[in-house]
Amino acid sequence: MKKTMILIMAAVATTSAFAQSVTYNHDSSKQNQITVMETGGGSLTPEFYYWLLHNSYKKTAAEKNKLGFRTLAGINLYNQVDDAEKIDSALTKRAEVEALNVADRQIDLAWLAESSKINGQLDKMKANIDHIIPTGGTINDKRRWEELYNMYQCAVKSTKDAYMPNAQRKRQYLSIYADLTAQNETLLKYLVQLNTQNQTTALLAATNDRVVQKGSIISDAKSRWQENMKGVRSTTGSDSGDEANGGEGEESVNR
Repeated sequence: MKKTMILIMAAVATTSAFAQSVTYNHDSSKQNQITVMETGGGSLTPEFYYWLLHNSYKKTAAEKNKLGFRTLAGINLYNQVDDAEKIDSALTKRAEVEALNVADRQIDLAWLAESSKINGQLDKMKANIDHIIPTGGTINDKRRWEELYNMYQCAVKSTKDAYMPNAQRKRQYLSIYADLTAQNETLLKYLVQLNTQNQTTALLAATNDRVVQKGSIISDAKSRWQENMKGVRSTTGSDSGDEANGGEGEESVNR
């Protein structure tokens, strides 16, 4: 480390000694040209050289100096400060609004309010679907309603995962709930129809199997008629006439 420092110091001393031995040769024509280019002041020399070979440059060199462009650029940059501050203020306000939007979209408050109603309708639909086959429905009917049930579950999941504000999310949940309720009513009517159809079929089958006993029906009707006639005779007290009428009536019935 010490050797390295010694070598560096020696190199610096040698360089300084060499630099001090160099003399500076002043060139006024080059200085004038640089002055004109940078500030627009002074004049180009030698006059005859620029008049003869670079006359067009000589006429416009002072006007096109770098100092004028630097000044104009500085003014433009100074004017851009206000624009930058306006942009920064607008972006800051936008960031605050977007932060609120992100917070509103990350917490699903709408589902907390509407989940009980939607889950209740989903449970009803699932229970009704399970009654399709016992009530008399077909496998295809059950499969179709199961696909509809899965569609509503997918709609609920997509709404929960979507990047949207709670107000819009609530509208989606209410729309799903309304449609789900309507489909549940349709499914319930379908189950009632199947049940009524099964009961009707059973009644028709029982009617077809029943044998009508005409003789017993006639005998029962005759017995009821005779009992009624006896009650009439006991009320009027005319046994002879009633017996005669009764006998005739019995004979007429026997005939």
